[in-house]
Amino acid sequence: MVPGSISRRGFLGAGAAAAAAPIAALSATSAAGNGKGTLALPLANGRKDGVRTGGARTIRIDGRYDVWVRQVGTGPIPVLTLHGGPGMSHYYLECFEEFLPRSEFTFWYYDQLGCGFSDKPDDPSLWTIDRYREEVEQVRRALGLERFVLFGHSWGGLLGMEYALKYQQHLAALVVSNMTASTAAYVEHARLLRAKLPADVLTKMELFEARHDYHAPQYQELLRTTLYQRHFCRLEPWPEPLERTMRFMNDQVYETMQGPDEFNIVGNYKDWDRWNDLGRISVETLLLVGRHDTMAPAQIEKMSRLMPRARAVVCENGSHMSMYDDQGRYFAALLAFLRGHGKA
Repeated sequence: MVPGSISRRGFLGAGAAAAAAPIAALSATSAAGNGKGTLALPLANGRKDGVRTGGARTIRIDGRYDVWVRQVGTGPIPVLTLHGGPGMSHYYLECFEEFLPRSEFTFWYYDQLGCGFSDKPDDPSLWTIDRYREEVEQVRRALGLERFVLFGHSWGGLLGMEYALKYQQHLAALVVSNMTASTAAYVEHARLLRAKLPADVLTKMELFEARHDYHAPQYQELLRTTLYQRHFCRLEPWPEPLERTMRFMNDQVYETMQGPDEFNIVGNYKDWDRWNDLGRISVETLLLVGRHDTMAPAQIEKMSRLMPRARAVVCENGSHMSMYDDQGRYFAALLAFLRGHGKA
């Protein structure tokens, strides 16, 4: 819980009655207007008094925690985004605002529990695939979404597949961006990428790994200048929203679920595997991957053959962050898919 949030809520609650009438009148005037000189309708923010918050609100999940969401746009195609990590945040998805017209799309940033602007309980038992899947369903219900597009990137793509396997009756379509269908497949490809690193780099990395000194600045720098620069994001410097995401990442969530880094997957989803279940995801699905990704393009193309209504698009210049280092191909494919299959 953010310090002071309870007192601020109490303060707003005390003034709500006085503010409700003029705000409601303003909203009614906007709704009745012809669009000339009137304010736009307020974004859905969950406040009964009509106070506008730029689309931002919190949603109570599990009866005790708050997660942060923000609505962008008021168009007819609803899209809920699931960020990667685990333990990252919505920050690096902010580039979507440059490509998804607000008149066509209503999309939501959403910081998963433990991430970004959401509550950050110090409880590793919370960081599981099943709990996060049920969290997404609670967010869906709170937003009143009955038919929507679920977009997931990386870990968010894993979470999106898990959600679709249990709740796909609510989905108009699914986007799985830069994520394969099992941890073992991901590890296999990561090992191939690692084997291509220069011998002296491998030797240095192995020294740190033998001591389990994964947080050493020198080890992190080796990862940054080799694996990450080639296969995570190929831009130099990295875009500010991505840098900000990495700076404020929740290591407890990441290490509990994944492990210390991209090469050492020892967390609680190390045995995750959905290859045999892909055929049960029957909604229209777009699979995105970068040619230089930490995920193997061949694996994503295989996924498209196993899913009844899926297609794969390879961003030829892209890496794991194809939405940045191959923006043209990435958003051309995403927009065409959303416009064709996303309307509720």
